[in-house]
Amino acid sequence: MTADAVDRHPLASLLALRGQNAEAYLLRVAEQHQRMGFGQMAYRREKVSRWIRGDYAPSYRTQLAMAALEGIPPEAIHAHGWPGWLLLALPDHTLFDLPWTTTGAVHALEITGGPMDRRQFLITTSVTLGATLAEWSAAVPAGAGPTGSGRIGHDVPARFERRLEELRRLDDTVGSGDVYGAARAELHMITATLKTASYGEDVERRLFAVAAEASRSAGWTAYDSGKAAAAERHYATALRAAAQADDPVVAANTLAFWAIQHYSSNDPRGAVDLIEAALSQAPRTGSARMTSMLHARACRAYAHAGDSRAADRAANAALDAYEHAGPIEDDLPCVYWYNLGEAHQLIGSSALNLGNPKRAVSQFLEASAAHTSQEAYNGDAFPRGHSIYLARLAEAHLSLGDVDAAVATAHEAVDRMGGVTSARGTNTLEDLRKKLARRRGIPTVAEFLDYTATE
Repeated sequence: MTADAVDRHPLASLLALRGQNAEAYLLRVAEQHQRMGFGQMAYRREKVSRWIRGDYAPSYRTQLAMAALEGIPPEAIHAHGWPGWLLLALPDHTLFDLPWTTTGAVHALEITGGPMDRRQFLITTSVTLGATLAEWSAAVPAGAGPTGSGRIGHDVPARFERRLEELRRLDDTVGSGDVYGAARAELHMITATLKTASYGEDVERRLFAVAAEASRSAGWTAYDSGKAAAAERHYATALRAAAQADDPVVAANTLAFWAIQHYSSNDPRGAVDLIEAALSQAPRTGSARMTSMLHARACRAYAHAGDSRAADRAANAALDAYEHAGPIEDDLPCVYWYNLGEAHQLIGSSALNLGNPKRAVSQFLEASAAHTSQEAYNGDAFPRGHSIYLARLAEAHLSLGDVDAAVATAHEAVDRMGGVTSARGTNTLEDLRKKLARRRGIPTVAEFLDYTATE
């Protein structure tokens, strides 16, 4: 597949890959359509142009015929939607086929830290994801580093660690938009250091660890900014670098954040695979707090998959593990945001996914209860996260028929978001507006909708 084809709509890329014109392709689809008993289908070339422009999508039966031609199962249409499922016919070899070696990891870092990827469509399929996890678990860590012009010590990766810690906290308060660019800049600098400096094995592994964290940070902020394809590449690259670092903490953290993208993008089974891989690293992290966080993320993945029993087991495991957590200031820097209140927020979100709004309200309110000031959810420190959780609480109130509480909470959610840039947060609030719009006849709802209307 050419570089130009990568930036096209998946159908345009498929036609370019096959060397087919629109008419020839549609004729094949029409023949398959008839073979499947769906009747005749018009095959004017304008159809393809309109599908690619996004004017409308092919009918479900037409998509079934297209999928059959490509050997793609019908369930992929439901799992990925149009045009995403077409990517299953267009595997992305550029990143995922690199060897799991030091050289392959550096090459991956160069790809993801280079010019911004404009591709809008990307799916890490279950096959690709499974292969990635298998190769990660078998990867051999980095050995002796290159002999560059200037030998560096542990102070260099230490500086990168401090800078990345600041980026994590900036993302909490100002949002992902600008932090994404900053994370990519850090990734570029770290990659350049890996390629040109001279260092011993310990420093090399530490450099790969900060490279993994920079790529994970870029992945998270890309996803939160609505750049799903770039996020997938950053997470895959972060996992490669974590393997070279032999660092279970950054690996588990990367897998947990990657799981968020998959369970939020209609791939809960992929999310379960990712989070279970992360939990395999939990004993090596030495942190009960991180272990609790991973179980809480597993709860979210199982809830999105509709598995209430597994979700309940994961919720209990999260709370049980948290009982053994030490002081947050003595814990791993990457879990600075996770406390008992956050655990309750995640469990409440899972209850909402599972259709239990009463339990969701209970958990959301429990999150803010002051067990101690350090354990209650700190909405002031995490305005974006608080806004999203408040939107979910409003949705739970609405499901229980308490419209007044839903509207009051929705107002608070909007106010909390403030000037934080987050496509994820904006989409969450817009989804809430759509649910409230069904009750527009109620004056308080109408007032909220008017207040939050955009031009």
